[in-house]
Amino acid sequence: MRIINIGLTKEQRQGVMNLLNQDLADSYVLIVKTKKYHWDVVGPQFRSLHELWEEQYEKLTENIDALAERIRALGGFPVGTMGEFLKIATLKEHSGDLPLATEMVARLVEDHEQLIRNLRDDVDQCSQQFHDEGTADFLTGLMEEHEQMAWMLRSFIEGQALEPSGAQPEAETKTPVGV
Repeated sequence: MRIINIGLTKEQRQGVMNLLNQDLADSYVLIVKTKKYHWDVVGPQFRSLHELWEEQYEKLTENIDALAERIRALGGFPVGTMGEFLKIATLKEHSGDLPLATEMVARLVEDHEQLIRNLRDDVDQCSQQFHDEGTADFLTGLMEEHEQMAWMLRSFIEGQALEPSGAQPEAETKTPVGV
Protein backbone atom coordinates (compact mmCIF):
# COMPACT_ATOMS: atom_id res chain seq x y z
CA MET A 1 0.00 0.00 0.00
CA ARG A 2 1.19 3.50 -0.79
CA ILE A 3 2.44 5.49 2.20
CA ILE A 4 0.00 8.18 3.28
CA ASN A 5 1.74 11.54 3.59
CA ILE A 6 -0.81 14.02 4.98
CA GLY A 7 1.25 15.52 7.81
CA LEU A 8 0.24 12.94 10.41
CA THR A 9 2.32 9.99 11.51
CA LYS A 10 0.98 6.47 11.25
CA GLU A 11 0.60 6.48 15.05
CA GLN A 12 -1.35 9.75 15.01
CA ARG A 13 -3.66 8.47 12.28
CA GLN A 14 -4.16 5.18 14.17
CA GLY A 15 -5.05 7.04 17.35
CA VAL A 16 -7.61 9.12 15.47
CA MET A 17 -9.02 6.05 13.70
CA ASN A 18 -9.47 4.32 17.07
CA LEU A 19 -11.55 7.27 18.28
CA LEU A 20 -13.54 7.33 15.05
CA ASN A 21 -14.25 3.59 15.23
CA GLN A 22 -15.61 3.97 18.76
CA ASP A 23 -17.80 6.87 17.60
CA LEU A 24 -18.94 4.69 14.69
CA ALA A 25 -19.80 1.84 17.07
CA ASP A 26 -21.74 4.16 19.37
CA SER A 27 -23.58 5.60 16.37
CA TYR A 28 -24.61 2.11 15.27
CA VAL A 29 -25.94 1.21 18.71
CA LEU A 30 -27.84 4.51 18.74
CA ILE A 31 -29.33 4.02 15.28
CA VAL A 32 -30.51 0.51 16.17
CA LYS A 33 -32.21 1.85 19.31
CA THR A 34 -33.73 4.76 17.42
CA LYS A 35 -35.12 2.48 14.70
CA LYS A 36 -36.43 -0.01 17.26
CA TYR A 37 -38.26 2.75 19.13
CA HIS A 38 -39.48 4.20 15.81
CA TRP A 39 -41.05 0.84 14.99
CA ASP A 40 -42.50 0.09 18.42
CA VAL A 41 -43.71 3.40 19.87
CA VAL A 42 -47.41 3.50 20.72
CA GLY A 43 -49.74 5.94 22.37
CA PRO A 44 -51.03 9.44 21.74
CA GLN A 45 -47.58 10.72 20.80
CA PHE A 46 -47.03 7.93 18.25
CA ARG A 47 -47.07 10.08 15.12
CA SER A 48 -44.83 12.87 16.41
CA LEU A 49 -42.24 10.46 17.82
CA HIS A 50 -42.42 8.13 14.82
CA GLU A 51 -41.67 11.07 12.49
CA LEU A 52 -39.01 12.61 14.76
CA TRP A 53 -37.15 9.33 15.06
CA GLU A 54 -37.32 8.77 11.32
CA GLU A 55 -35.65 12.16 10.79
CA GLN A 56 -33.04 11.30 13.40
CA TYR A 57 -32.15 7.85 12.10
CA GLU A 58 -31.82 9.26 8.59
CA LYS A 59 -29.33 11.83 9.94
CA LEU A 60 -27.55 9.12 11.92
CA THR A 61 -27.23 7.07 8.72
CA GLU A 62 -25.47 9.99 7.02
CA ASN A 63 -23.19 10.45 10.04
CA ILE A 64 -22.30 6.76 10.13
CA ASP A 65 -21.31 6.86 6.48
CA ALA A 66 -19.24 10.01 7.06
CA LEU A 67 -17.45 8.41 10.02
CA ALA A 68 -16.58 5.30 7.99
CA GLU A 69 -15.37 7.42 5.07
CA ARG A 70 -13.22 9.56 7.38
CA ILE A 71 -11.58 6.38 8.69
CA ARG A 72 -10.92 5.26 5.10
CA ALA A 73 -9.51 8.69 4.20
CA LEU A 74 -6.99 8.28 7.02
CA GLY A 75 -5.92 4.90 5.64
CA GLY A 76 -7.86 2.62 7.93
CA PHE A 77 -10.82 0.32 7.81
CA PRO A 78 -13.98 0.92 9.85
CA VAL A 79 -15.40 -1.72 12.15
CA GLY A 80 -18.44 -3.18 10.49
CA THR A 81 -20.08 -6.01 12.40
CA MET A 82 -22.54 -5.92 15.29
CA GLY A 83 -20.06 -7.90 17.39
CA GLU A 84 -17.34 -5.33 16.78
CA PHE A 85 -19.72 -2.45 17.43
CA LEU A 86 -20.94 -3.89 20.73
CA LYS A 87 -17.40 -4.73 21.82
CA ILE A 88 -16.11 -1.14 21.59
CA ALA A 89 -19.27 0.95 22.02
CA THR A 90 -19.79 2.99 25.17
CA LEU A 91 -23.57 2.92 24.65
CA LYS A 92 -25.47 -0.12 25.86
CA GLU A 93 -28.40 -2.04 24.46
CA HIS A 94 -31.65 -2.63 26.31
CA SER A 95 -32.28 -6.04 24.83
CA GLY A 96 -35.74 -7.49 25.39
CA ASP A 97 -36.99 -4.33 27.07
CA LEU A 98 -39.72 -2.22 25.51
CA PRO A 99 -40.44 0.84 27.68
CA LEU A 100 -43.21 3.39 27.39
CA ALA A 101 -42.73 6.25 24.93
CA THR A 102 -41.43 8.78 27.45
CA GLU A 103 -38.81 6.33 28.70
CA MET A 104 -37.78 5.64 25.10
CA VAL A 105 -37.22 9.38 24.68
CA ALA A 106 -35.31 9.62 27.97
CA ARG A 107 -33.02 6.74 27.00
CA LEU A 108 -32.26 8.29 23.63
CA VAL A 109 -31.49 11.61 25.33
CA GLU A 110 -29.04 9.83 27.63
CA ASP A 111 -27.39 8.13 24.65
CA HIS A 112 -27.06 11.34 22.65
CA GLU A 113 -25.64 13.10 25.69
CA GLN A 114 -23.10 10.28 26.20
CA LEU A 115 -22.12 10.58 22.54
CA ILE A 116 -21.78 14.36 22.91
CA ARG A 117 -19.45 13.91 25.90
CA ASN A 118 -17.43 11.32 23.98
CA LEU A 119 -17.21 13.55 20.91
CA ARG A 120 -16.15 16.53 23.03
CA ASP A 121 -13.28 14.43 24.46
CA ASP A 122 -12.42 13.12 20.99
CA VAL A 123 -12.24 16.66 19.58
CA ASP A 124 -9.75 17.56 22.31
CA GLN A 125 -7.68 14.42 21.71
CA CYS A 126 -7.65 14.88 17.94
CA SER A 127 -6.46 18.44 18.32
CA GLN A 128 -4.11 18.24 21.29
CA GLN A 129 -2.74 14.70 21.23
CA PHE A 130 -2.90 13.76 17.54
CA HIS A 131 -2.68 17.23 15.93
CA ASP A 132 -5.46 16.38 13.48
CA GLU A 133 -7.48 19.57 13.21
CA GLY A 134 -9.42 18.23 10.22
CA THR A 135 -10.89 15.38 12.23
CA ALA A 136 -11.40 17.67 15.24
CA ASP A 137 -13.48 19.96 13.01
CA PHE A 138 -15.38 17.00 11.54
CA LEU A 139 -16.19 15.68 15.03
CA THR A 140 -17.26 19.13 16.19
CA GLY A 141 -19.87 19.12 13.43
CA LEU A 142 -21.11 15.69 14.50
CA MET A 143 -21.25 16.83 18.12
CA GLU A 144 -23.38 19.83 17.15
CA GLU A 145 -25.80 17.54 15.29
CA HIS A 146 -26.14 15.30 18.36
CA GLU A 147 -26.72 18.38 20.51
CA GLN A 148 -29.58 19.33 18.18
CA MET A 149 -31.08 15.84 18.29
CA ALA A 150 -30.77 15.66 22.10
CA TRP A 151 -32.44 19.06 22.43
CA MET A 152 -35.36 17.93 20.26
CA LEU A 153 -35.81 14.84 22.42
CA ARG A 154 -35.41 16.72 25.71
CA SER A 155 -38.00 19.23 24.55
CA PHE A 156 -40.49 16.41 24.16
CA ILE A 157 -40.28 15.48 27.85
CA GLU A 158 -39.22 18.80 29.36
CA GLY A 159 -41.14 19.66 32.48
CA GLN A 160 -42.38 16.10 32.97
CA ALA A 161 -41.11 13.98 35.82
CA LEU A 162 -40.55 10.38 34.83
CA GLU A 163 -40.68 7.16 36.80
CA PRO A 164 -38.13 4.46 35.86
CA SER A 165 -40.94 2.76 33.90
CA GLY A 166 -41.51 5.89 31.86
CA ALA A 167 -44.82 6.58 33.64
CA GLN A 168 -45.62 10.11 34.72
CA PRO A 169 -46.20 10.41 38.47
CA GLU A 170 -49.08 12.46 39.80
CA ALA A 171 -47.24 15.70 40.49
CA GLU A 172 -47.40 19.40 40.05
CA THR A 173 -46.82 20.43 36.45
CA LYS A 174 -44.75 23.47 35.51
CA THR A 175 -46.53 26.41 33.97
CA PRO A 176 -44.63 28.11 31.14
CA VAL A 177 -43.50 31.67 31.81
CA GLY A 178 -46.02 34.28 30.72
CA VAL A 179 -49.03 31.95 30.76
